[in-house]
This record gives sequence, C-alpha cells and structure tokens, in this order.
Amino acid sequence: MRRTPLELAAIATAAVPGLAPTATAYSPDDDADFDSALLLDSEGKRWRVRSPRHPEASTRLETEFMVLRAFAPAIRAELPFHVPTIAGTVRQGALTTFVYAHLQGSMLSIEELSAGSPALAQEIGSALAAIHDLPLTLVTNADLPSYSANEFRQRKLNELDQAATTGKIPATLLRRWEHALEDVALWRFNTSVVHGDLHEDNLMVQDDSVTALTGWTDLRIGDPADDFAWLVASNESSFVDAVLNHYTQARRETPDAHLLRRAALLAEFALAQYLVKAMAAGHQSMTAEAESMLQSLSDDIDEQARREEEAARAAEDEATEMQAAELEASRAAASQKPPVSVVEISDAGPPVTVAAIPADADAVDPTTSPSPEPTPEDSDDPDDTSTAAISVVNVTPIHAADRS
Repeated sequence: MRRTPLELAAIATAAVPGLAPTATAYSPDDDADFDSALLLDSEGKRWRVRSPRHPEASTRLETEFMVLRAFAPAIRAELPFHVPTIAGTVRQGALTTFVYAHLQGSMLSIEELSAGSPALAQEIGSALAAIHDLPLTLVTNADLPSYSANEFRQRKLNELDQAATTGKIPATLLRRWEHALEDVALWRFNTSVVHGDLHEDNLMVQDDSVTALTGWTDLRIGDPADDFAWLVASNESSFVDAVLNHYTQARRETPDAHLLRRAALLAEFALAQYLVKAMAAGHQSMTAEAESMLQSLSDDIDEQARREEEAARAAEDEATEMQAAELEASRAAASQKPPVSVVEISDAGPPVTVAAIPADADAVDPTTSPSPEPTPEDSDDPDDTSTAAISVVNVTPIHAADRS
C-alpha cells in the first residue's frame, strides 16, 4: 500500500529526533520500489524521505547507506556535485525508511534538460566523467558488485533469457537484443565505477549547474554506458552528443567507440527489466504498461526496418534504371556513326588508252614474237606497271540509311 507524504512525514519524525515538519510534497522516485516525499520543517530546512515498498528495495537503501559512508570527505571534495547525507533511519518490520538532508537544486524533466543551455550539457557531461573516474577501490572496499566487460554481457544474456520466459516480449525485440549481445566487438570496453541508477529524477539542477546526484543504491563497477541509457532514451541527439563531447573531454581515458550503441540497447532492454519486475511484484497496471511500451518499441523498429528496406529497394531500382539508360545511350551512339563524305578526284592528266587483250593472248610464244621497238613514250621506270586504262570514278556518298 502506497504511503502518502503525510504518513512519510510522521515516519520521519521518528527517524530524526526533534524534526517538526510544517509542509510536505510528493517527491519523484522509482514508484515500484519507493514512496518518497519532501518535507519542510519549522526552521525552513528541507528533508527528503524514502520509504521502501518491499524487502528488496529496503536492501537497496541499506546498500546506499554503505555507499554514502564510503564517500570520504576527501572524495566528496573532488566531486563537482554534492552527494546526500543521511540524517536518520527508522525500521518498521523488515523495511527501513531513510531520511536525508535535502540538497540544493530541483529536479527537471528530460525535456527540460535537453532544451537547456550548452552550459547545462557541459555540467552533465562533467558529472558523468567524475563518477566514472572515481577510484575502483570505492566499490571494492565496500564489497559492492564488480563486473568485467564479458561478465556484464553474460549477465545481460541471462536477464534476456529470464525476460523471454514471460512470453510477453515481442519476437522482433528478442532477436534484436540477442544479436546485439552476441556481437562481441560491441562489448569491448574498459570498466569503471558507475552510478547504476542514473536518470533525471536523481539529478539536482540549479541555474544551469548540476548541484547534486542522488539515488546511489546501485553503485558498482561495470559498463559506463549504463549511465548514458537515460540520455539516449530522450531521443534528443544534439543534447546527447553535447553531453558526450564534454564527457570525453573531462574523462581521464578516452571512451570506447560503441558506448552510445550499448546505451541505446540498455535503454531498450530496461523495458524488459521493468516488465519482469512488475510481474514479480504482481502489479497488473505496471505489467500492462510495460507490455504496451514493448509493443510500441517493436512496432517502431518494424516500421523503421520497412522504411529502410523500401529505401534500399528504391535505390537499387534507380541504379538499375540508370545502368539500362547508359547501355541504351551507348548502343544508340554506336549505331549513329557520322556519314562518310567522298570528294571527287580532280583530273590528274590525260586518260591512258589500253588496247584490248586478244582472247588467244595466252597462245602467243614470247620467244618467237619479235620484240617491239621502244618508243619515246615508253617509261624507263622498271616499276611502271600501267597496263590498263584507269577511269576516274565519281563515288556517290553513302547515306546513313543505306549503310545500315
């Protein structure tokens, strides 16, 4: 049963002796796991109450308590933002409610963040870089989860198998996620400290500055793309690119080339995780909501694939038509040779008259026939073979139709 802000205020007075709330308001949180409220006391101070809805959520808050204790003053001083301070706790059966000293700033929606100034994108990028550059010992000394790149990928494969058993994941998404998880090249990255539950509700902003980060229940060593999934889900590419650019500049090591691709996959896969969690809790409205979002995502992917297929087919048809046109033009050019012009040859001299050769010329014996006396007209050129009259012929030009 959900607790109202007034009920949370009453619980807070038991957690923090002397606290006298004068006003309460709802505080955005993970609704499946926590009831949260903001309090204002008689001195004008603000507080935040987080009450778990089930034992697993209570364990997460207790883990956060250990995490925040691990943020030594020296580490807190190096961060460009504040982290929460726990003012008190109260246990009710198996659940523990936590009260935090309220941090400066306010929560903005993802639409408000993405429409913010370039300075705000720079602040978010720097905050992400500061988290991922935290010493690994912060996690290992607190005995928190630590995953190598391959272990992280295998963990997601196991979660995919679990989600598939629900029978409520569209086949398009199952194939898409399985192929991505089997692409080993996509999962080659250097692990780092990650917040693990970063989204707009855990970001405190004031005057284009990130003043604080909250919700440290899932701190671990893993894939830095985890902390970018909420940004990619905004579908504001210019905002995401601006954050990534400043993040890259601020980090001590260069991020891997596939960070945003994995972040997009993790953003999609978060819907399957939401479905599994809702079904495990027996929350019918959340289950229906998860199913609806998964189906919408599947429809969008199918539509995108259809458009890409049509575009590829159109490009292929256009290329085929261009090749056919070029071939037809080549054939037409080959069949249309330029006409041949023949010029009449001018008279080169008097015509040469040659006597007809008798029919029985082959019977004449050259050894018995007297040799004729040479005449002055006879040529002395031994190569002169002019033995017949050459008539100059006027060649009629060949028309293109006749040549063909």
